[in-house]
Amino acid sequence: MSIAHLFLAGIFPGVLLGVAIMALCLLLSHRNGYPKGEPVSLRQALFIALDSLWGLFTVVIIIGGILSGIFTATEAGSVACLYAFFITMFVYRECKWRDLPKLVARVTRTVGMVMIMIGFSVAFAYAMALIQLPAKATEFFLSISDNKYVFLLLINILLLVLGTFMDLAPMLLICTPILMPVILKFGIDPVHFGMVMLLNLGIGLVTPPVGPTMVMGCAIGRVTMEQITRHIWPFYLVMFVVLVLVTYVPGLSLWLPSLMKG
Repeated sequence: MSIAHLFLAGIFPGVLLGVAIMALCLLLSHRNGYPKGEPVSLRQALFIALDSLWGLFTVVIIIGGILSGIFTATEAGSVACLYAFFITMFVYRECKWRDLPKLVARVTRTVGMVMIMIGFSVAFAYAMALIQLPAKATEFFLSISDNKYVFLLLINILLLVLGTFMDLAPMLLICTPILMPVILKFGIDPVHFGMVMLLNLGIGLVTPPVGPTMVMGCAIGRVTMEQITRHIWPFYLVMFVVLVLVTYVPGLSLWLPSLMKG
């Protein structure tokens, strides 16, 4: 599969998910009476947009570096971090050099928490691979129905459940070789299924007990996972709705890649 096609396929699902979550945030803000921000004039908006270009160039470094073949994904992240550090210290000047040790300590603590979670998640994924749980679950689903829509529903359930215990990277490495021959047998486009799988595993990043993104958010906000979980369920509902749309409307993922093929 083309990496460029996968990137293009993720645009519409990503925009759809972002718009859905923003709409939910707007609804919750009105319902709960959250305070409004100060109105921004057109001149201020233009100034803010221009000022943000330095930071937005980080996206260009990551995406452009990967698509052009200059960087691997890991290298692109490293270069983007160095660039962000340079912009923060020398362009925006939002942090003082005397605050750097404290910032490094906070980052180390937060990253340490996440890496411990990921480490246990990888160990759990290794155990799941040894007992061949994903393969056995796939065989079980195939014995239930040979309808591809039912199969997609069951695979969504499997990925969502496994995503609560396993990190995204080991899930991709373990499940992709198992599921790829099956989806080809059903006539499912691999690019479309890639988006379905990534969306499932992306939801897994914010679902307890192993949710690296949720853990990092809790560490930054200095709240417990229990406090977050009580208020985040509407967002899960919105993400599940988007997941269903992306799963059963392949055109959301395949329209842009089809234009590139043409």
